Amino acid sequence: MKVTIERSALVRALGHVQSVVERRNTIPILSNVLLQADGGALTLTATDLDIEISESAPADVAVKGAATASAVMLHDIVRKLPEGAQVRLTLVDDEARLQITAGRYEGSLAVLPDEDFPTLASDDMDVRFSMPAADLARLFAKARFAMSQEETRYYLNGVYLHPYADGDVKLLRAAATDGHRLARLDAPLPAGAEKAPGVIVPRKAVSELARLLDDAEETVEVAVSSSKIRFGFGAGYLTSKLIDGTFPDYERVIPKTNPNALRVDNKDFAAAVDRVSTVSADRTRSIKLALAADRLRLTVNNPEAGSALEELSVDYDGEPLEIGFNARYLLDVAAQIDGETATFRLADPSSPTIICDEEDERALYVLMPLRV
Repeated sequence: MKVTIERSALVRALGHVQSVVERRNTIPILSNVLLQADGGALTLTATDLDIEISESAPADVAVKGAATASAVMLHDIVRKLPEGAQVRLTLVDDEARLQITAGRYEGSLAVLPDEDFPTLASDDMDVRFSMPAADLARLFAKARFAMSQEETRYYLNGVYLHPYADGDVKLLRAAATDGHRLARLDAPLPAGAEKAPGVIVPRKAVSELARLLDDAEETVEVAVSSSKIRFGFGAGYLTSKLIDGTFPDYERVIPKTNPNALRVDNKDFAAAVDRVSTVSADRTRSIKLALAADRLRLTVNNPEAGSALEELSVDYDGEPLEIGFNARYLLDVAAQIDGETATFRLADPSSPTIICDEEDERALYVLMPLRV
């Protein structure tokens, strides 16, 4: 293999694929990136056996071939090369080395046989559809904060993606919950997605997708089966195994009749919560919201650290109400609100509260209260 590629194209592709590689691997080849030079392009692939990311970049291929080398080391070398450098990669078979030259720089990395590199098969993905990258990015970006971190509840360690019909309106819905908070996002259902199974996209795949979707072209190609999902980004793709479990019936925890409506400036509310919760206990981060006519009082009393109080002018004409929340969860939801105003729908101090974005009717969040 002998290929020459522009430094920025190589560092961009390496940056996308190498992040999936685990820093500590018991299987040496999983620390490597697969380099395949053929047809005027260099294709780079990395995997941890659960997720596979691949991307192609234009290159001058003098001798086609393939090799694997340390993903982290190759990325570190290439990103430190001068801007605009032409990078030549040459496989020296008899030395089992990958030579790297750029200008006056010369280096080499050990290689492992490319035929030993594992790949995730995608032949069984019968359901295929296309959707705008912005829609897909929104679904995952606004739901991911609610994913569970508890490995014992593995079926909550991801985002549940499934088609949904609301009367005559057909939607692609994403949901995530950790049992204390819930995020539910909708997007128009793409043509071809009607028969897609409900799937749980794992936490790590969701994180990798967030980076890839930032640089994605306008449309993403999605292919899905009962065990795997693939997202195509023009010159690259991400394939991931799915979580083998049953996502709970999250609609059951969404209240239908919360009579008390609170409208508050989202930026002012988030800032007040952040200030008042500074003295709250680290474990629960509990904060009390006391509601009366057009007034919201936020208070924290921590016997070990101190107390704090702040009042906000709000739009509220419901019954007087005191309710407690985890301050960090309130801030996480506030960070998802794009509009100026957040709407809270409350029932009583022990019932779930709905939070909506007035400028995004297809986003809904639910928080469980705390005793304070």
